[in-house]
Amino acid sequence: MKILAFGASTSSTSINSKLASHAAGLVPDAEVTHLDLRDYTLPIYSSDEETANGVPADAKAFLEAIQAHDAIIVSLAEHNGSYSAAFKNLYDWASRLEYALWSNKPMLLLATSPGARGGASVLENAKAIFPRMGADLRGTFSLPSFQDNFSDDEGITDEALATSLAEAVKSLA
Repeated sequence: MKILAFGASTSSTSINSKLASHAAGLVPDAEVTHLDLRDYTLPIYSSDEETANGVPADAKAFLEAIQAHDAIIVSLAEHNGSYSAAFKNLYDWASRLEYALWSNKPMLLLATSPGARGGASVLENAKAIFPRMGADLRGTFSLPSFQDNFSDDEGITDEALATSLAEAVKSLA
């Protein structure tokens, strides 16, 4: 299985990138591509920009990356209860090329944050919207209090949370 995994953040120290990578590592015999949103530089979406210059090449590259994989693991950063601006902009541009931009690929949807809610607001929003945009949503997982529950060496340190993520990962296959 070819998996596209990414954290929906442009932070070089993204905790969501760490969670997405960790989850992808739990899929047996998977070939994983780790996408970095910092590699996608786009103007802010507007119909005027699209009319003047068309859809940017980086939006096309993002859509092609999705289409080239069998499954997607995305961990959403929560900025003021919603998506990060960079992810939302990339998502908006890609949807101009293909409304069902997730290409009916099996998807594991994750979120984490430093706080106790673990990105619950952005996760709920994506659960409602992504299936309408072509996500075959197989499972979700929220990791609360990232710094208390995750170690770079061990992954998720809380046994119950680790078991919950492992179950969500199984639903992907």
